[in-house]
Amino acid sequence: MEENEKARNKETGRLGEDLATQFLARSGYQIIERNYVAGKVEIDLICRKDKLLVFVEVKSRFNALVQPEQAVDFAKQKNMARAASVYLYKNAIVDPIRFDIIAINFFHGKVDIAHFEDAFYPVFYK
Repeated sequence: MEENEKARNKETGRLGEDLATQFLARSGYQIIERNYVAGKVEIDLICRKDKLLVFVEVKSRFNALVQPEQAVDFAKQKNMARAASVYLYKNAIVDPIRFDIIAINFFHGKVDIAHFEDAFYPVFYK
């Protein structure tokens, strides 16, 4: 992957996370963490809505032929579950949790944001 492409992808991701943060805040979510890192895994957003803790993966694409949410495969889900376990343990949280995906598609000058609540139910590993 070229340096220009890496920089463009990073910028697209940052823009997507900014839009997702604004979208969730307008929808009544309180943003707790952004870009939480546990080991080699990052969770894009951790939010709270009422008593529910929500771990959010943000996927952004420009003019994508494949929908962004399809990039959250089993390996990504497993890694998110591991990072979420670390977060819950370190913060002594026992509240109910949920895993969501925010998919953002920049397509011909338009922005399409889709929020998939309860997007997946990972198996937690030790």
